[in-house]
Amino acid sequence: MSRTEGKNLRVVLYEGPGSTPLDDESRYETLSSLLNNGFEVSRPIEGQQVAPHDESALLVLGLLDDIPESLNNEDVHFRNLDQVDALDAAREIREKTGSRKLEAWKPWFPVIDFDRCTNCMQCLTFCLFDVYGVDDKQTITVQNQDNCKTDCPACSRVCPEVAILFPKYGKGPINGDVVRSEDIQREAMKVDITTLLGGDLYGSLRTRQREARKRFSTERDESKALLERKRCLGKLKAALDIPEEVLMTLPSAEDIEDRAARAKEKLAQRQARSKTVQDSKPAPSESDWGI
Repeated sequence: MSRTEGKNLRVVLYEGPGSTPLDDESRYETLSSLLNNGFEVSRPIEGQQVAPHDESALLVLGLLDDIPESLNNEDVHFRNLDQVDALDAAREIREKTGSRKLEAWKPWFPVIDFDRCTNCMQCLTFCLFDVYGVDDKQTITVQNQDNCKTDCPACSRVCPEVAILFPKYGKGPINGDVVRSEDIQREAMKVDITTLLGGDLYGSLRTRQREARKRFSTERDESKALLERKRCLGKLKAALDIPEEVLMTLPSAEDIEDRAARAKEKLAQRQARSKTVQDSKPAPSESDWGI
């Protein structure tokens, strides 16, 4: 069976009533093991909803108090993590139900932790590939995950709240591990987007461009021009750990600033059309009406 045939096995890590919650380390290891081997995992949280059950086979994992035999059937399966390994159980049920194998697939997409997100829109302004957007409530969302460039975690690094996760990233807290103060310092995540778009780096690039115009007007050498670009992009790569092939697709500083301006204009247009924003505005006073 190919990767495009059949249905995926849906795995749910359950920690609600009738079970014992996992400790942070065990939860992280369980989720990482399943995700790194191509399994789709949902973790229900009190007060929030998960996607409704479809026709895919379902595996429920957890430290379950009791598993009534009547609940186990050909579409729904329960396994107690006290008795089985999560990855072994997922592979067993996948074979049993004939679900498709995705172990060779490396999904790469951002996940927003809305418990930490403050809706600052820095990721929307920064991302060059239209991955992010806003919904009808003016909340930042991941709208075009297929546009995301594999192995590029740059938007996660500019998020001031460490609220953007990439499950396939090699290190925490970007991959969903516990956020620690030393992690934030080591990963240099709290980057001001205005510095990236208009700070010292791009200022120096503009200065270099002005000073080099005369030289390049008499020495038109494509290889030298490319070398200049690589040197500049190398600074970004060192600061943000962005893959080189992604950096080489970046437009000029002016293009990025223009894109940021267009994004802000689009946001302003959405807000102008938003009933939520309109309802949140105070009612006009007598002075506003000229009374």
